[in-house]
Amino acid sequence: MQTLAFDLLADPACASDPAVRVALVASLARASGAQGMVLGQAQDIAAETARRLLNLEEISELQRNKTGALIEWSAQAGAVLAGEDPSALRRYAQALGLAFQIADDILDVEGDAATVGKATGKDADAGKATFVSLLGLETAKARAQDLVVQACDALAPFGNKADVLKDAAHFVVTRKK
Repeated sequence: MQTLAFDLLADPACASDPAVRVALVASLARASGAQGMVLGQAQDIAAETARRLLNLEEISELQRNKTGALIEWSAQAGAVLAGEDPSALRRYAQALGLAFQIADDILDVEGDAATVGKATGKDADAGKATFVSLLGLETAKARAQDLVVQACDALAPFGNKADVLKDAAHFVVTRKK
């Protein structure tokens, strides 16, 4: 799938301006590669291998890389294609990505495996540091909600045209799987 994404972005049908296509390909390479998702995966594996609990700052950085980088890229790609400033969408995506991961950690504690679609409790069983283990369940929930507010606030320049994105932010923290 990832190689297909690069193929589609490089195609002139994506954008007539080659500079836009190159910018999208380069930014996706960073988001999915050694400066983004791959870096986050490596940080995660390194922490597990060393059996070292990460602190809150380290977990936040890991998740910004592992999950957040691709969410951020996805949010900004449309603005890049349109030749618009992606900064508001970047702020939205950064808050959304972190809220998503906190919600995932909450689901690992509170979720039902059948509903979630994967085993729950595995982070605690592995002794892995998560937002919930570091902040506590209620504080993690409050932090996720605060991030949703930040994400929605970042969309203020778009008015009600961004309602679908705001709905997505709210969904991230209320989802059951």
